[in-house]
Amino acid sequence: MRQILIVGGGYAGFYAAWRLERKLRSGEAEVTLVDPRPYMTYQPFLPEVMAGSVEARHAAVSLRRHLRRTRVVAATVTAVDHAHRSVTVQLPDGETRALGYDLIVVTAGAVTRKIPVPGIAEQAIGLKHVEEAVAIRDRLLTAFDRAAALAPGPRRQRLLTVAVVGGGFSGVEAFGELLSLATALLKRYPELRRDELRFHLVEAFGRILPEVTDRPGRWVVRSLERRGARVHLNTQVTSAVDGHVVLSTGDEFDAELIVWTAGNGVNPVIGRHTDLPVDERGLVVVRPDLRVGTESDPVPDAWAAGDDAAVPDLASPVAGAHTVANAQHAYRQGKLLARNVIATLRGREPKAYVHHSLGTVATLGIGRGIFQYRRLVITGLPAWLMHRGYHVLAIPTWERKVRVFAVWATAALFGRDILSLAAVQRPRDAFVTGGEPAALPAEPG
Repeated sequence: MRQILIVGGGYAGFYAAWRLERKLRSGEAEVTLVDPRPYMTYQPFLPEVMAGSVEARHAAVSLRRHLRRTRVVAATVTAVDHAHRSVTVQLPDGETRALGYDLIVVTAGAVTRKIPVPGIAEQAIGLKHVEEAVAIRDRLLTAFDRAAALAPGPRRQRLLTVAVVGGGFSGVEAFGELLSLATALLKRYPELRRDELRFHLVEAFGRILPEVTDRPGRWVVRSLERRGARVHLNTQVTSAVDGHVVLSTGDEFDAELIVWTAGNGVNPVIGRHTDLPVDERGLVVVRPDLRVGTESDPVPDAWAAGDDAAVPDLASPVAGAHTVANAQHAYRQGKLLARNVIATLRGREPKAYVHHSLGTVATLGIGRGIFQYRRLVITGLPAWLMHRGYHVLAIPTWERKVRVFAVWATAALFGRDILSLAAVQRPRDAFVTGGEPAALPAEPG
């Protein structure tokens, strides 16, 4: 049997493996998927995980539970040597080994784009994985507990200040959900006042939500500002040392929580450690049918899709355009890739990827959202309901759909859960201290 190796278990990788399992004939090929995490993260739910509207485990889809005929290897791919049909992987214990294959599918995804701003690496939290969403939520809840025990002043103000850097979909949704959670928390914290909350959204360009047109984008800014937030456009963070945020406009403030969502960066394995062709951005060069290479110079037995691939956008009126890095494209590309791989194994021609956008929809907090399809724009509660309806249908497997819907129904009856489990990040503290008070860290600054 031919050996198919899938690098990465994100949207494109998971759906490619899932479809291959269903469509491959017995004995036709064996599929191996390599990813350091044992699950596929459904990233559109991460803002709701932060806000306590979705249980963290329900935003993750177990690879081993749902890929029953795929060999799942918990490891990180560190190099791809396609000339010799081999990849190097690093196991969790640090051991490296080589895995051979006949056909490779590269769906390693992207990483959070990092900019060398002083203090960001030490203070900020990204938002691409479930662990990060949970940490953000626990950080905010713990800050409220600490602030409620303090008198009004600089220390309390710092605890109630949040900065989100990046005004794309991830940043705006995270900002809206965090603002919604913080506002709801005030009902449980009578010691705190609404005017003590300081929420800053920082965007380097002159508008947020580049996926929508200018007018809806301006509406989102006005909506956030009416809720007490401050949106900084054409602004960059120049320093965040010890949580003291300095902006390029000269504004400064202390923030307990800094969330970094300033776009995607190239996966270093794909960008620098492979002999597959990559473009100037470090993305794998692919044809419209998702085979690696160009029309005149294809690379045999190599396929790629998702955020690490420069997939031509045949639905775009702009010549030479590529599909944007989002879930809507990644999971459709993953399914088509599987169909095309099977087609070539059986001597048929693969099909080109063409997808016309179904519109964009974003949540801005419970009961608030925005949807745009061409010139049609819907805001408020209807858009929020559309967001929830679309994503509960889009998340893979009925098991996950039922679990997510059950949490939403429970929250509608009893409200969202505001319990912080920050202590799970240090599970041995209670055992080590034996009940003795732990030494508190020095206050920053």
